[in-house]
Amino acid sequence: MSDPNPRREAVGETFSLPAMVKARDLTFEAVRRIAAEIRPGVSEGRGNEIAQEVLEAMGMDRLWHKNVVRFGAGTTLTFHANFQPDYVLQRDDIFYVDLGAVWDGHEGDAGDTFVVGDDAEMHACAQAARTLWDEVAARWRDDGVTGEALYKFAKGRAEAMGWTLNWDVKGHRVSDFPHAIYKAGALGDFEGVPAAGLWILEIQIAHPTRPIGAFYEDLLIRTADVKAAAA
Repeated sequence: MSDPNPRREAVGETFSLPAMVKARDLTFEAVRRIAAEIRPGVSEGRGNEIAQEVLEAMGMDRLWHKNVVRFGAGTTLTFHANFQPDYVLQRDDIFYVDLGAVWDGHEGDAGDTFVVGDDAEMHACAQAARTLWDEVAARWRDDGVTGEALYKFAKGRAEAMGWTLNWDVKGHRVSDFPHAIYKAGALGDFEGVPAAGLWILEIQIAHPTRPIGAFYEDLLIRTADVKAAAA
């Protein structure tokens, strides 16, 4: 199905798909570096400070959205929820990092969930978010379905896996900065087939009974896009 509003996938004159892939890779590298500095005894407030310090050290142009680092029960919360800056990461705990940074004029957006300690359900939750993301992205690559269909598929698969999908977290646009001028809305409400390099697929799940969740997001791209960016 074609999008009835083509402007939802508009880009600027400087847009480059290889630059989008590079921005994505740099943002994921920042996520990994931040996670490596977060350990039991660190507060959520300090975690968000670490995120800013790492991005600045890596030479980002600017943020395009605030840093979001959430610990413990905060992993069930969404982007706009209040932080719990005084919460201290426990010996067995879970946290996620969500970054939106601009590199060479292009928006990177990446998020992943990490676990400290040996809580098996926390480890399973973090891995399930990644697995579900992979399955939904494969549905896009293989079947060329709409954004709406992707999230309907995600909801069904999450339930089949024993988790609850956060239906309020349904992806969004990115592009050369700023994508916000295109007012594209959520990926999960997009009636067209998403183009490569323009949309972030977000997955947030929660444990059915415990106050823990997991978040994973990445750019919808194909292997050929990654190879072209590396060439």
